[in-house]
Amino acid sequence: MHPNFEKITNKYFLDPNTERKFEDGKRLRGVKRAGTKERPLISIITVVKDNVRFIQETIDSIKSQKYDNIEYIIIDGLSEDGTLDVIKKNIDYIDYVVSEKDLGNYDAINKGLSLSTGDLIGIVNGDDILLPDTTNTLINYFNKFPDIDFLFGSVKKHWGTLSGYYPRKIRYSWFFYTSHSTGFFIKKKAAELNGKYSLKYQYSSDFDYFYRLIVHNKSKGIATKKDEVFGIFRPGGISATLDKEKHFFEKIQIRFDNKQNKLFLFLLILLKYIKNLFSKKRIKLKKFILFVIFNYFK
Repeated sequence: MHPNFEKITNKYFLDPNTERKFEDGKRLRGVKRAGTKERPLISIITVVKDNVRFIQETIDSIKSQKYDNIEYIIIDGLSEDGTLDVIKKNIDYIDYVVSEKDLGNYDAINKGLSLSTGDLIGIVNGDDILLPDTTNTLINYFNKFPDIDFLFGSVKKHWGTLSGYYPRKIRYSWFFYTSHSTGFFIKKKAAELNGKYSLKYQYSSDFDYFYRLIVHNKSKGIATKKDEVFGIFRPGGISATLDKEKHFFEKIQIRFDNKQNKLFLFLLILLKYIKNLFSKKRIKLKKFILFVIFNYFK
């Protein structure tokens, strides 16, 4: 078993928490959702903290989906800026919402995964937008390719469209990209096999998650066409407070932790360090060498 694997414990409600501020939703009123072979249930998880500016747009984008068999779950990390007030105004549409202390973004996602009962699961952060045709498109893909475990959709970012994923080739490639969460949907069975997002990594747990999913578990996935855009990503959240040096070392650490070929890793790290020499904020050579030696010979 992979050292970063931690089983998803399925729950219908989260356990009582003394630091919980709010809990509500249709589940608490006895409303249950279910999927069928013809109409699978899609669980959409929104994780949010203090994002009153955009949370209504995010909720509206879920409401606007042309496919309507959707279970909507919101995990709030004790917002204090009015985000909860917006969520409460939309409570009749939300299946389950909880506002309580968490250990960060990936912990909140793990809570959402444990609460999801859908056949397919997706994550839309509290400042991102899902386009109206997205759920119809992904249902069509999973019907057309019934043997796939996950789907990568194109995502619009502030600098252009993020696309061109080839997940079927990832397991054979040293260089691979992870899909932005708004463009990623996975079958529940595959999510359970892969386990939780690791809390060991602050910035790049999704990188580790996809590596385990594709390389270790051999899960099958495909990508949409470039013009089949699933959503719009706003620069914010973890990416807004990104420490580039920590992020650099963390992604390399994930490769070591996942037992990539050490000779390849040495060459990859060397290339990354050379590239780093031309950046404004350089990583110190001593720190770089110590990191490589520690991981290379352990």
